[in-house]
Amino acid sequence: MPVSLTPTQRGLAAGAAAAALLIGAFAVGTGQGGGTPAAAAAGASAQLPAGITGSRITVTGTGAVSGTPSQLTLSMGVQTSASSVSTALQHANQAVRAVTRALTRTGVRAGDIQTSGLSIQPTYSGSSAVPAGYGVSESIQVTLRTLGTAGTQISDAVRAGGNATVVDGVSLDLSDSSHLLAAARARAVVDARTRAAQYAKALGRSLGALVSMSEQSPVEPVPVFGAAARSSAGSAVPVSPGSQQVSVTVTAVFALA
Repeated sequence: MPVSLTPTQRGLAAGAAAAALLIGAFAVGTGQGGGTPAAAAAGASAQLPAGITGSRITVTGTGAVSGTPSQLTLSMGVQTSASSVSTALQHANQAVRAVTRALTRTGVRAGDIQTSGLSIQPTYSGSSAVPAGYGVSESIQVTLRTLGTAGTQISDAVRAGGNATVVDGVSLDLSDSSHLLAAARARAVVDARTRAAQYAKALGRSLGALVSMSEQSPVEPVPVFGAAARSSAGSAVPVSPGSQQVSVTVTAVFALA
């Protein structure tokens, strides 16, 4: 049957039809690239490859510098034995005093001679539980700051202690490694930047500014110790300083342009 509309209803229907046409036209225009600037910009940002903006690269760099040791650390002592603790200790004390006097006579400062150990142990014979005697050992650590006279100082100390003398080891050290550390740090930074530039080039990017840098604990020169042995030197002990290496490792973070 025919439907009759009032003038008000006809107006509402026409308005709804016009709105539908506008919405359809807007949707078509946006799909064809004809949307608003804000909508277009939002679409472009969403299509950027992940990680392009704010990319960083982390590398490590190492620098090493060699130097000649300038001082020697001597670990030595005496060992004595006797039927009683007091006698063994007395003999050890006398031997250590003689060693110390010999060192100071050759120019070693009192502050460079340090007691480093004392041990008193019973000794047994066979399966007996009763001590047959006692052994005493006393140790000192000595810093010899002039390598040219270190050999003579060691020989004099050994002779002063006599047959009780024991040399536990020597180590050659760098008395001041600050300038070597500075040079090693500079080389480590250059190494880190060079590596970062190589990686950036391989990725087809440009190396940007440094973001952060941290240093691992510097590797101090490792002393070379001699084997423990009884000594009966009759002349100056030969001392060959050789060389020691100071190395530094840094971790650097660079931006990629």
